[in-house]
Amino acid sequence: MGPAAKINRSAFQGYYDGHKDTYLNTDVSDAAEAKSMHVNYAPLLKAMPLASAPEMYLFQGKAAPGQLAIFASEPGERSYSPIWRETIMTWMASATPILVTSDTQIDRLEKKGVLSERTTSVRLNCPIIEVGKGA
Repeated sequence: MGPAAKINRSAFQGYYDGHKDTYLNTDVSDAAEAKSMHVNYAPLLKAMPLASAPEMYLFQGKAAPGQLAIFASEPGERSYSPIWRETIMTWMASATPILVTSDTQIDRLEKKGVLSERTTSVRLNCPIIEVGKGA
């Protein structure tokens, strides 16, 4: 692998089961998103089978203060992969947004009819690099 080197790269936080995980955003399968996120455009990520990529939930439109991305898995789980399926969450017009911190909570809010989900064909390479920090 050669000698180790250090780089300075922004990291982000997202929720998984009520705690925060830290992740890197390096690549995305959509050219426009790559440009807006300042990450690599990687069109071959779209070839990853839908079932192989866990969901990464992103809120669009109104959201509760402090809302972060939500992961459907994390390192150490059988379903973890650093390649995520982008799923867009939207609050219904009559709903008051609350802070959502888990995919289980998303499921409950969808069943109540206050939150809607839109699966996209976008795949993101966002490895989680630290579990349960920064909560």
